[in-house]
Amino acid sequence: MPKKSKKNQNFKKQIPRILSILKTSAALNYKQISMKLGIHNPSKRAEVLESLHFLMISNQIEEVKRGFYTIKTNDKYYRGTFDLSSNGSGYVTSADFKEDVYIPSNKTKGALPGDEVEFYIHNRKKRGRYEGDITQVLKRHKTEFVGIIQINKNFAFVIPDDRKMPVDIYVPLKKIKNAKEGQKVLVKIVEWQSKAECPTGKVIEVLGDAGEHQTEIHAILAAYGLPYKFDKEVEEFANALDTSITKEEIKKRRDMRNILTFTIDPKDAKDFDDALSFQILENGNFEVGIHIADVSHYLKEGTILDDEAYQRATSVYLVDRVVPMLPEVLSNNACSLRPLEEKYTFSAVFELNDKAELINQWFGRTVTYSDARFSYEEAQHIIENKGVDIPKHIALTHKAYKTTQQIKDAILLLNKLAKILREKRMNNGAISFDKVEVKFNLSSSNTPEGVYFKTSKDANKLIEEFMLLANKKVAEFIGKQSPKKTFIYRIHDVPDQEKLESLQRVVYQFGHQLNLKNPNQISAALNKLLSNVVGKKEQNLVDTLTIRCMSKAEYSTHNIGHYGLSFDYYSHFTSPIRRYPDVMAHRLLQHYLDGNTSVSETSFEEKCKHSSAMENLATKAERDSIKYMQIKYIQDKKDTTFIGVISGVTEWGMYVEIIENKCEGMVRIRDIKGDYYIFDQDNYALVGERTKNIYQLGDQVQVEVKKADLIKRHLDFNLI
Repeated sequence: MPKKSKKNQNFKKQIPRILSILKTSAALNYKQISMKLGIHNPSKRAEVLESLHFLMISNQIEEVKRGFYTIKTNDKYYRGTFDLSSNGSGYVTSADFKEDVYIPSNKTKGALPGDEVEFYIHNRKKRGRYEGDITQVLKRHKTEFVGIIQINKNFAFVIPDDRKMPVDIYVPLKKIKNAKEGQKVLVKIVEWQSKAECPTGKVIEVLGDAGEHQTEIHAILAAYGLPYKFDKEVEEFANALDTSITKEEIKKRRDMRNILTFTIDPKDAKDFDDALSFQILENGNFEVGIHIADVSHYLKEGTILDDEAYQRATSVYLVDRVVPMLPEVLSNNACSLRPLEEKYTFSAVFELNDKAELINQWFGRTVTYSDARFSYEEAQHIIENKGVDIPKHIALTHKAYKTTQQIKDAILLLNKLAKILREKRMNNGAISFDKVEVKFNLSSSNTPEGVYFKTSKDANKLIEEFMLLANKKVAEFIGKQSPKKTFIYRIHDVPDQEKLESLQRVVYQFGHQLNLKNPNQISAALNKLLSNVVGKKEQNLVDTLTIRCMSKAEYSTHNIGHYGLSFDYYSHFTSPIRRYPDVMAHRLLQHYLDGNTSVSETSFEEKCKHSSAMENLATKAERDSIKYMQIKYIQDKKDTTFIGVISGVTEWGMYVEIIENKCEGMVRIRDIKGDYYIFDQDNYALVGERTKNIYQLGDQVQVEVKKADLIKRHLDFNLI
């Protein structure tokens, strides 16, 4: 083996390729490696020998017989998921390695955020962290990107909207699909050659002119791979289903059509997937039925319709529309528990006493008849006025209920029981999140004309408590059986301790305490904090930061309980029109009610992971649509001064949330006049270098709109 040349360092350029070759080959000598590299020049072959020498002394390869080399069996190659920083470098997280591994910008090998990669870890730490090189991209997380196309004479480029996509995408003119200059398109990466600075792609869909409402909404969906329409074959299959209510099917079910039943939903709801029934039993106890649309009756496994529902996994709720999981014939008709219609349902029926204690329970398929439909506002009106009056349009035709007084009494009694259930839940350690939701008043052309905030009142909490009860008891019913049976659980892990400590420091600046000394009392401490900030300027900030401390709820066959609700067993059973895990829960529950043995856990765990991933994408799309509409709402208000709260502080500026409309934008450090400001990470503040003036998280400031970019969905403020 020749000695390493101190003068010539060109050999290092070959190292990643040599490692890649050895990783996928048997032992090779330097001539064979040179052949695979396409190197025939003697001086270049000498560089291969230099590289092999370097890899030997750095313990990355071994000589298995004279002149033949292979990757060391005890090497430090791992698989992981890559994420990218704004400066082009990144890091890899791996289940096989405890710490995140830093990847310099020149060692990413074209990896993009979310890609599954193979990486090598060096034997050293730099600045207290492990550093590594990506050796190859194993699987692309994302190959389709939304962006604006720029067309030149001989080629085109798509500039991605995604800020984490570090390069533009080259598109040959024959692959632009008739797109016009400046339009938004969906482009697919088809290859990325090793020496190319950017990937090559093809336009697969022209979304429309940038800035137009439909274009931007479709762009939001396309960016996350979410469809906005059903294929013709799926629609035709759904439309051909028999959705009639038959005597034969009714005989197979518990008939509950003679019991008072009604729905309470948002006033603009189009699908009603849950209803409550109520009656007072002869023993004085209350029978409460939670009736859920029996989607699984129509949605059969192995059909094109079920495949589509599984792939979507969830409905997506954007500001101006709902993108449903199921076609309209099911979501808005057959499976919607509309008033004065008989429907097939799957029910959880409970007998409760006046202390809301559970006496008996029953689960199974039913047929129900909805006597009335209430909006939350109408039900709230009845609760607040003690049932003095009832909206005139409410239809009550059931022969057993000739007076409206009975339905008023039912709502008032259900509200009383719900409050007891809620109090018990809170006393057991549940966390109360009543975060304000931003809603928009939209014109017929989807222009936001006003902003309002949706808060949870007694009517909302009434429905919430009985849905929680059904979800909890269904999960308990399966989860406590022996031998163990596979089921779909909604799980929620304990909060992140570091984030809790960070929250503790933030709220202290507002005069609040968060006692973290006793791990068993953390939920109580959080509830006290959330209660103390209600109505104060920092409420939304504290609510948001507290939610960020929480682990992300997800679906799994491995039950660990639900920390936020303080339930040992919890599932999603009550919304099968809009959530595929609920459909799976219905199928499994019926499977076990029929006396069958447990099903494959592996198969359902994979479905849980897919459902959790799709839920995460849908949530991001919903947030993007809100951000888009907020910018659309505020873009023509550049001459208006707003009062806002500093909601975030970073090294490049501070985020400010306007109090009156919850629009959030950035004040950049370079735009703050009068001093040069430095980011104080420990105190979440910007500090003036000369004046020592401080802008801190939670401070009230006055701002005006500097720039509202609807296409990039970015809002910049000037500080007044």
